[in-house]
Amino acid sequence: MSNFSIHTIIQIILALFPVYLFLTVLIFLDSFKIVKFRSVVMTIIIGTFVALISLFTNSAFLNAFQFDLSVYSRYLAPAVEELLKSFFIIYLIKSKKIGFMVDAAIYGFAVGSGFAFVENIYYLQHIESTNILLWIIRGFGTAVMHGGTTASFAILSKSLIDRHSSEAFYLFLPGLSIAFVIHSFFNHFLISPIIMTVLQLIILPLIIFLVFQRSERALRDWLELGLDSDVTMLDDITTGNISRTKVGQYLQSLKERFPGETLADMICFLRIHLELAIRAKGFLLMQEAGFKVKKAPEIKEKFEELTYLEKSLGKTGMLAISPILHNSTQDLWQLYLLDKK
Repeated sequence: MSNFSIHTIIQIILALFPVYLFLTVLIFLDSFKIVKFRSVVMTIIIGTFVALISLFTNSAFLNAFQFDLSVYSRYLAPAVEELLKSFFIIYLIKSKKIGFMVDAAIYGFAVGSGFAFVENIYYLQHIESTNILLWIIRGFGTAVMHGGTTASFAILSKSLIDRHSSEAFYLFLPGLSIAFVIHSFFNHFLISPIIMTVLQLIILPLIIFLVFQRSERALRDWLELGLDSDVTMLDDITTGNISRTKVGQYLQSLKERFPGETLADMICFLRIHLELAIRAKGFLLMQEAGFKVKKAPEIKEKFEELTYLEKSLGKTGMLAISPILHNSTQDLWQLYLLDKK
């Protein structure tokens, strides 16, 4: 093997190893094992496609408008790249596939990891340098920056959406702005690249680890409180005591607006929804304890029945029952989680 080949292999390792090491640490820190390994791999692959689109987009803008390269790399390139990286995270949040900041951080960092993979391979082909320091900076600096900015966007966006109980587009703008500012500052090279890399390796892991601790604590609290509430309500339904509760009183108030069979469908929908929610929470608690869980055969049938009842009730019926359903983003996410088991 030639010296060039050895240098090339070393460059690839230095440029890519740190970001995937950090991603691996994030996955292991997730004690609930919310994000499956195959989902992480698929997200990394999506990140590589995003990087390819970004390369073509940046090239097209530079050729079409003849921007000054230094100005473009400091301002326009960060805007284009962070916007493109954000699309998949926005899709995951809006489709209820991200429930907590823990999985937001993992998905965000995975997108950035895939992006960094393509970008560093591109630079490896176009920059003829055997300077090991350059590739250490690209690995510990640029690559981790791409993962960190997208993870920061995902974390902040998820936090704002949970706080406002809304998925309005403007709630994604603060996270996108933060990602752009970090990326743009990195590309300005205002301080030594080595110092910048060291600072990034100190600050970024600290922030994400603190987020992990806070998010896992929130997840544990939600599991404990939500499980007790779901079990109590399901017990009231199955024992016929629902009429004595506030939920039962609310259902009674709907008699004037809906026929009896519709009310029966509402109670049936509520019962199945609770059964699935309890099962999902149980799965998470078992995973945290280290047990392997398998999807029960009846789960698919319950989801099919839930879908049928939702169509039967229609938008008006679902709107009427929504005040007594647990329909926060976490509650909707747990059903998605269970459906994918």
